[in-house]
Amino acid sequence: MTSPLVTWPRKTERLTLRPARPEDIGPLLAIRALPAVTRWLIKTDVDPVQYRDRWLRAINDPYDHSAVVELDGRVIGDCGLGVIDGMGQPGGPSERSEGQIGYIFHPGVAGRGYATEAATSMVALAFGELGLRRVTAGCFADNLASVRVLEKIGMRREQHGVRDSWHAELGWIDGYTYGILAEEWAAR
Repeated sequence: MTSPLVTWPRKTERLTLRPARPEDIGPLLAIRALPAVTRWLIKTDVDPVQYRDRWLRAINDPYDHSAVVELDGRVIGDCGLGVIDGMGQPGGPSERSEGQIGYIFHPGVAGRGYATEAATSMVALAFGELGLRRVTAGCFADNLASVRVLEKIGMRREQHGVRDSWHAELGWIDGYTYGILAEEWAAR
């Protein structure tokens, strides 16, 4: 169902999304280590070597469409689309039928719509070139910036987990799962 042939780089109105290069790992790690960023991540600590290896493996993985996000040639964040199996019984069409998106941006560029542009590009990739049937994303309910991005791109809140997410600073807090179907995307 999915095609490993994805066109890179991907251009939005203001951004370039492209596979990572070894020289991107330092800037990506620096962004990821900022307290304003790690505040909303599930995995707050990463091993730099494993992180680098994961990014470089993604280049050749037909199911991992992780991308560095550049603004005027400067790395400002990352976004990604992972292709996963949908829920279903064996032998059905659920294998590799869904995508999960995510994004991380430098807080210095917050509020300018860059995360919305990048997330839109990932959903368009999922339903366009990859032909997926559904895309989901998750976030802490208190991460209002992420909630706004997901709702702006047309995703619907499908699940509200009450105190289902552990946050190191806030304790048990609510989590949200958002989703959108290919036909909903096409109709927007």
